[in-house]
Amino acid sequence: MISKLTLSLLTTLILGSSITPVFASGDFPIIVSQNRNKEQLDELLRRGRDYVDKGDYQRAIATYEQAASLDNDNAKIFSGIAYLHGQQGNYQAAVKYYQKALSLDSSNPNFYYALGDSLANIGDNNNAASAYYYAIQLNPQFVKSYIGLGVVLLRQEDYEGAAEAYKRVIALAPNNPEAFAIMGSSLLQQKQLDEALQYLGNAVERFPGDVDLRLLLATAYLQQGQLELGKEQLKRAERIDSRNTKIQLKIARVYEVQDNLDEALQIYRRVSFFNRKLPEAYAGVGRIQLAQKDYLGAIITYKDLIEIIPQNPEPYYYLGVAFKERNRDKEAKKALQYAKRLYQEYENTEGIKKVDELLKQL
Repeated sequence: MISKLTLSLLTTLILGSSITPVFASGDFPIIVSQNRNKEQLDELLRRGRDYVDKGDYQRAIATYEQAASLDNDNAKIFSGIAYLHGQQGNYQAAVKYYQKALSLDSSNPNFYYALGDSLANIGDNNNAASAYYYAIQLNPQFVKSYIGLGVVLLRQEDYEGAAEAYKRVIALAPNNPEAFAIMGSSLLQQKQLDEALQYLGNAVERFPGDVDLRLLLATAYLQQGQLELGKEQLKRAERIDSRNTKIQLKIARVYEVQDNLDEALQIYRRVSFFNRKLPEAYAGVGRIQLAQKDYLGAIITYKDLIEIIPQNPEPYYYLGVAFKERNRDKEAKKALQYAKRLYQEYENTEGIKKVDELLKQL
């Protein structure tokens, strides 16, 4: 996704401005009290910075919230708290604090950009687009705002709007590969595969070391059914970044499609071992276990997957399949009924239909 505010920017935002107390003329006790508040505030900000440097974001947040209670008109403190929540993936809280920062300083384009980023991460694409538009109005030269806008417009299938955003990126930063990557994504999502291959092929020649562009080019080949060419691009990407999980998962998927299940399973297992919370890896393991009739292994895998994505109906459905094949009909029925309930919540008629068909076989 879009890169967030840097840690150095955070500390600059929080600590870079002086905080001047308001003195009541001729009233010494008030002056003393406000001096104490300033000293306490400076100490809290210093401690907060130390916690940030150590990566202890929870204590940093608590400390900055104390600071905000002493100086609740300081937008930069609230934006710092928002940033720390975002660093922990707590984007809903980040949205709340960025909105507070903007209520105090509505002319700061960085706050709007960061708000857009947080909204995009929780899937609120309409409001994210609005935040990016505000950021662009305030700072038309800030490339990342156009990139963020392009991403959410792609999600909304506004391909024309996304293309305009990335034309602006390329005009402002012609050597920015991210713009070319998302333009390529737009073509892929519109199923314009020939155009995507040509565009991404040229982009890879221009930025040969960019992994994301090679992944997109590989995807274009794979979607056209040119598996070997797709695999070749994936292997080149792997040589650039051997630990990239996206590359590993795509390579495993190619092996899976080619019915080289043992090789695919080995990669999926390796990725899931090093990335305990990555659902795609567990889903790959589960698919192959079902294909190889390792139903007991599939039960274990899909239970693990449910812990990672408990609101997704697919692992419940395939858990039901595995239970059924082990003749554990009671457990299969329970898993399938839960899958059906989730499919109904998402109004997924195809999912409901396949669950009902399997339930009839029990």
